[in-house]
Amino acid sequence: MDKFLKIHMGSAKCAVDLGDGSERGEYVSQDYILSRLGRPHRSISLMYCYYPFDKHWPARISEAMKDANVSFQWDYPYDDYFPYLGGLGGSRDGQPFEQMRDVRRHGQDVTLTITMDPRVTDEQLAAIGDDLRSFGRLFLRINHEATGSWFSFNKRATYQEVADFYCRACRVIKEHAPNVQTVLCIGGIEDLSSEEIVMEKEFAQAVRETDIWSVDKYMALHWGWPFDVAETGGNSHGRSAVRDIYALTKASYERYKYICGGAEKPMVMSEFNADGDVTGAYEQAEMVRLFCDILDEDKADWFSGFTFYQFRDRGRLGLEIEDPNNSEVGIEQPVLKTYRELINRERFLPSMTEKGEAKLPVRLRWGSSEDADGIAVPLHFDGDPHFCELVFDDDSNLMIELNGRWFYKSPKARTIDLMPAFYENRLGGSADMTLKIFAPPASGENDLSAEDGLLNYFYTLEKLPKIRILTAPVEPSKD
Repeated sequence: MDKFLKIHMGSAKCAVDLGDGSERGEYVSQDYILSRLGRPHRSISLMYCYYPFDKHWPARISEAMKDANVSFQWDYPYDDYFPYLGGLGGSRDGQPFEQMRDVRRHGQDVTLTITMDPRVTDEQLAAIGDDLRSFGRLFLRINHEATGSWFSFNKRATYQEVADFYCRACRVIKEHAPNVQTVLCIGGIEDLSSEEIVMEKEFAQAVRETDIWSVDKYMALHWGWPFDVAETGGNSHGRSAVRDIYALTKASYERYKYICGGAEKPMVMSEFNADGDVTGAYEQAEMVRLFCDILDEDKADWFSGFTFYQFRDRGRLGLEIEDPNNSEVGIEQPVLKTYRELINRERFLPSMTEKGEAKLPVRLRWGSSEDADGIAVPLHFDGDPHFCELVFDDDSNLMIELNGRWFYKSPKARTIDLMPAFYENRLGGSADMTLKIFAPPASGENDLSAEDGLLNYFYTLEKLPKIRILTAPVEPSKD
């Protein structure tokens, strides 16, 4: 381990992001998710709302009105997401900031969805921007599914007012947080016979001003959950053909581009899944796989990424279902295994580029999950390892990859067992491979006093860890 290379981690052909917590499920720690999926995501999507003028604010509305006679998920006075507790007069000690720090220290970016009252003032928007400055590149999705009718902001304003608010919020927040990239999520093309996106007149300027274009597309969805059960012939659920969903998304991208005079912007699907309430568990997994197959077949370079909604769900929209006996326990669904296989396809893996030899001490840079400088240490294995572990004596915060499997080392951790990298991918003989190391921010936040600290975090690695590799048991079998 005397010689090693500096490497650059860049973007994948198609990014994979993951929803973690919403009105349908609680937040799950990134340590657990990494252990189940074996690799980090580009970004983790968090769902929040901000209705500071309302009577019950800042309580979560379903808890504040738990005895209310509600027959639809969005019939409360404001949206039943976790309350955004920052902003003007708020605090960054609670949520979503603890979750955002957890996401970033694990080498991922944050996608923050906030549904907002369109009456929110510029002063309040500026305070949100100030909240977000230290979190590096951050995707901000304001008032998503804005051409729908279910969220509270659409019940308080016209579609034109919602569109105008989006543009105003983007401008004010980005003045205070230039690290933020805004994501416009609207209906797009919802009928292949239509040339225009839904509400095109109202939202054309928002399409031009946003940084990223988006649609939410569920190949199957039970929107009546949890107030009824999806049954054959019912009217609270629907299912589409996978190829139709792909075609509608591509048509939306082409129309967005037309509205912008041919200019291209990243196109993502900010919520994507098939609801097991409608399809059952097996066909849910098959539909997710087919969509990814179509991306490969079509060589879909126009499509920048999707967010799987979500990791753990109280219904059947999760890789896990929340155990009804214990909300901290998840029950794996067939789609989890499928998803784990899919996100390790070449299309969805971040790029790695060698940048020449390096020596200690080495300065590592973390810009984002798509722009980071780390190191690659060559390792030789005489055979299939029985023991493989790293031993540290420092407080570094690292993301480590070996044999396709990623590991997290927190500042307090001293020994990282790398053997899970081989349990399902055994060597079968001698092999040479590289140990990759990156250093995202230990606190989850950038140091804004540092040079270029708004967009970059720097860490100097003084020495490499000790590595222990044994290709046989400590004591041989006596049988």
